[in-house]
Amino acid sequence: MTQALTDAEEWALRRDLAAVFRIGARLGWNEQIGNHNSVMLPGDEPTFLINPRGMLFQEVTASSLIVCDLAGRVLRGRGELRRVALHIHARVHLRHKAAACVLHVHPQYLTALSLMEGQGLELSHHNNILLNSRIAYDDGGFHPALDDTEGDRIAAAMDGHSILLMRHHGVTVAGPSVHDAFDELFMAERTAMYQLTALSAGERLARLPPGQLRHHTGAWGDVMDARLHLDAWRRVLDREEPDYAG
Repeated sequence: MTQALTDAEEWALRRDLAAVFRIGARLGWNEQIGNHNSVMLPGDEPTFLINPRGMLFQEVTASSLIVCDLAGRVLRGRGELRRVALHIHARVHLRHKAAACVLHVHPQYLTALSLMEGQGLELSHHNNILLNSRIAYDDGGFHPALDDTEGDRIAAAMDGHSILLMRHHGVTVAGPSVHDAFDELFMAERTAMYQLTALSAGERLARLPPGQLRHHTGAWGDVMDARLHLDAWRRVLDREEPDYAG
């Protein structure tokens, strides 16, 4: 009974994560065949699901995800684990026990924000009321994560935060579930889009009073309809790209 339950849980996680890859492909979040999303599997031994090296987000299916341990060994599935993916994801999962899901992508607007010196999310949109106290800014990433030392530095930069805007790079979002991390990433990218679009008009941003900040540090889904959001996208995928779940 326990094994059957574990298998069912794994397939539920596989389908949620595969859905996030397909949504990311539609929204232009990934960098060619790069970028990577992972989720920890339930069980006594720490293992995680992640995309194998060399696949476009639009190709990923639930069954194509590989199972790795925190040392980067591929335990199940076909393909290899990208080196950069190992050093970011394994070290974040290891340091942050509540970070069941880790999404590392290069979406257009958050990545553009990461390229601007000293820039971050302003307190201008209602979304900022929730987001701004949850985001950290990493100004020290001068090269790719090619070893555990850099992975540990990135993981430490996320302490106390669920979003890490990585200068010169992109963004990493962590959450206690796939839907928590996905919905928070989605809202952060939309909010960066609003901010950069407004700034492109050449006018100053109108700002909300600092007292509006919520300072919510719990699960994103505790205050937002994260599960419902991912379920809605999955209904679209079930109609238009049903192979994602296989």
